[in-house]
Amino acid sequence: MQSESTFIPLDRVLALLGADLLAVLTDIHRVLPHELYLAGGTVRDLLLGRDPADIDLAVPHQARRWARRLADETGGAYVALGREEDAARVVWRGEEIDFSAFREGAATIRQELTKRDITVNSLAVRIDGLLAGRREQWPAALEVIDPAGGLRDLEERLIRTTSRHSLVADPLRLLRIFRFAAVLDFEIDPGTLEQAGRRRQLIGRVAAERISHELDLVMASPRAHQAFAAMAAIGLLWEIIPELKAGVGMAQPASHHLDVFAHCLETLAQMEKIQQEPGRCFPGHGEIFRSYLDRDRNRVRLKWAALLHDAGKPVTYGINEDKGGRITFYNHDLKGADILADLAARLRWSREDTKVVAGLVTAHMRPFFLANVERKGELSLKACLRLVRTMGDDLPGLFLLAMADSLAGKGEGRPEEMEGEVAALFARLEEVRRQNVVPVRQAPPLITGRDLIEELHLEPGPIFRHILARVEEAQMEKTISSRDQALALAAACARQAQEKRCDHPRDGAP
Repeated sequence: MQSESTFIPLDRVLALLGADLLAVLTDIHRVLPHELYLAGGTVRDLLLGRDPADIDLAVPHQARRWARRLADETGGAYVALGREEDAARVVWRGEEIDFSAFREGAATIRQELTKRDITVNSLAVRIDGLLAGRREQWPAALEVIDPAGGLRDLEERLIRTTSRHSLVADPLRLLRIFRFAAVLDFEIDPGTLEQAGRRRQLIGRVAAERISHELDLVMASPRAHQAFAAMAAIGLLWEIIPELKAGVGMAQPASHHLDVFAHCLETLAQMEKIQQEPGRCFPGHGEIFRSYLDRDRNRVRLKWAALLHDAGKPVTYGINEDKGGRITFYNHDLKGADILADLAARLRWSREDTKVVAGLVTAHMRPFFLANVERKGELSLKACLRLVRTMGDDLPGLFLLAMADSLAGKGEGRPEEMEGEVAALFARLEEVRRQNVVPVRQAPPLITGRDLIEELHLEPGPIFRHILARVEEAQMEKTISSRDQALALAAACARQAQEKRCDHPRDGAP
């Protein structure tokens, strides 16, 4: 990729566009005979040998007219991008095709490219010649237009802003430089880092949804911990998640060798390693964890849980003088879940993301508590069942988090075989799930809410859920197995409830 004259082979461009899209663009070009460029990340990825995630097209003006005509002629979905921008997207055959007009008054493609965010995204090749000319006149390769030095930065694997004005023009770029560094495995130019540090407070002008989207893209990369460490180093992370700053320099008990924030970062780093090959930490159960990680947004959710699992420690810090001045963080898991909920609301997380991550943070100490009980040979079936039932489908996620947390704590006071104990505990819980939980869940219930009404003459209400859960739990413990036994237990629980002493299941109690 020499900056003097770099070309992309024509066959790669044609393979990307496809014959059908090229034919429709040719029809549109007859009505809108403008310059047309393949631009931005699409060109960058072609040069890097990556499969472009989408097709970015740039035109001098009337970008939305191009997109509307493409959607009309193909039956694709049309989506306007931005309120004031002349930009739109067409989703067709699973491909996203974006059209944008030259921005900020640019008169030429070279001017337009210099107004983009970073140099490696400020590249283009002109393709309208493929629409107007005969095929035999097409060149063998298309020259890359590079006014900002993006080709050089691609060679040096460097993220650099196009100008000093770039971060001010759109402060979201403060995050985008870290996102692209993480996704592409590039370094960030020192001058760009210095600018980002000085302008970090501008991120407060950006809509929460846009910030959340960029952070999720960072988390989806295999180098999220590096990106978050770099954001913390320039102070940008504290502008977005100030709750984490209090953990910097905060000492921990002897089981830890890092302060609270450094431990959270290291837990994120360990989570990224574990996600690559979970079977190494959980021998014989790799497929269970791979299946969990590949479902929904679990990889990203787990990374968020890893980074935020100890967010409650700074506000629960204490010294226990009765135990020789030992540092304590009592109930930091519960307080951390509250902090997580506030953060999720601020960043406009989805309800499901909030529920899963908060659930993981709330329960992240449970595997360690149960491992301590198991070490004494006192772990009961009831305790196993309650954790299995509490976590449900997220039980593998909880143990991935526990394993990352354990690997991130290497203080002298930690149990030597902690990771082995965590893995062995999961194996036991998985056996309980298969032998005690699954058969009950797959069979018809012994009794239902109708039985509580017709047989026990109870009034419907919230207590029904607790009674039926207690019956199900007893069935899983194999202390009952018949309808009559279930009704007897339900009647006893109902009497206790009336006396305000109903023995409701308490999630996670050993």
